Amino acid sequence: MPTLYYEVVDVFAATPFVGNPLAVVLDADDLPPDALQALAREFNLSETAFPMQPAGTGADYRLRIFTPTAELPFAGHPSVGTAWVLARLGRVRWPGAVTQSCGAGVLTLTVAPGDGTVPGRPGSVELTGGVPSAGRPLEATPLLAAVGLSAPDLAGPPPRVCGTGLDFGYLSVRPDAVVRAKPDLPRLRELASLGVAGGLSVSAWDGTTAHTRVFAGAVGVPEDPATGSSALGYGAWLAASGLVPGDGESRYVVRQGAELSRPSVLAGAVVTRAGVAVQCRVAGDVVPVATGEIVRPG
Repeated sequence: MPTLYYEVVDVFAATPFVGNPLAVVLDADDLPPDALQALAREFNLSETAFPMQPAGTGADYRLRIFTPTAELPFAGHPSVGTAWVLARLGRVRWPGAVTQSCGAGVLTLTVAPGDGTVPGRPGSVELTGGVPSAGRPLEATPLLAAVGLSAPDLAGPPPRVCGTGLDFGYLSVRPDAVVRAKPDLPRLRELASLGVAGGLSVSAWDGTTAHTRVFAGAVGVPEDPATGSSALGYGAWLAASGLVPGDGESRYVVRQGAELSRPSVLAGAVVTRAGVAVQCRVAGDVVPVATGEIVRPG
């Protein structure tokens, strides 16, 4: 039977079997959306990525991203992982900048040279998100209820919806509350009415590092071990909350996935002007874990 080549990589991880696993399926340009969705269900990872010809956008490639239940316009760990796979396979030139077309527009990723220990293996990948956005403060009650928390668990600035191509709700809580959070899937789905399209980020901020969990039940991912798009939007939330200087570049770290036994490290940066985020970036390592062939859906 005709098959498609795929690779599985762990993203935002320096060693295998941690971070966020991603399936990258090649040469599926001619498949309709229902076939791509069937492949994503088969892998049953938080996302499966399908790099395709750019179709006149001027980008190096077009990327379609599917969770087990829905297509996303943009996501961070599929973008980072796919750029790494295409670089390793020689399908894009590296080191340096490559461009990806997706539902959030044409985005730039920078592939670093490897450390030389494995010939032909790229280094870390940095993704520049789309135009940052930050909404007004939100009432915390429905967000807290969606993850089994209550008002005494709140800490820090009020929640907001922020994003750089995919919007998330950002809820700042006490460190112990991050660990105790439990997703209530029906209530998480109801947050879509507040503009929380990507999911709900629950975090504790210590001034340099965020201990974060991301719940995205509305798109079929109850909890994600590493969410690049959320880490990008976190920079916009930091700026809107006054937690970083109003002008210049600030760096931060997002640690995620420990509660799923898949610890992940996401290196973020936000550039602000007059207190407003104008650019957000996120970077991380990628490691290969599997290759193979999968039957093309009929």
